[in-house]
Amino acid sequence: MNSRRKGKVGELEWARFLREEGFVAARRGVQFQGGPDSPDVVGVQGVHFEVKRCEILRLYDAMKQAVTEAKPSETPVVVHRRNEEGWLVILRAEDFVRLLRVLRNTGGT
Repeated sequence: MNSRRKGKVGELEWARFLREEGFVAARRGVQFQGGPDSPDVVGVQGVHFEVKRCEILRLYDAMKQAVTEAKPSETPVVVHRRNEEGWLVILRAEDFVRLLRVLRNTGGT
């Protein structure tokens, strides 16, 4: 499978995962946005997803792409999965701490 096709499949897989977890509006971004710099998956407000479906991830390059393409109001998130493995979600430390604070303030543990 070529890398473009694998990327599309990964985006569809991640969108399906999110829908199964209750984010019913999650869809592949290029289907609705149309541009090459649109989020890979849309439908979760405030998050810019950069989906990488590859065996070897160039993590800092992927995060740089997510940060560059995210709107100021969006949190850039890299989502990665390689063959035979589950999804990983990668955040910048400052975004992770902000998430922890939100959880703490809403009664999450």
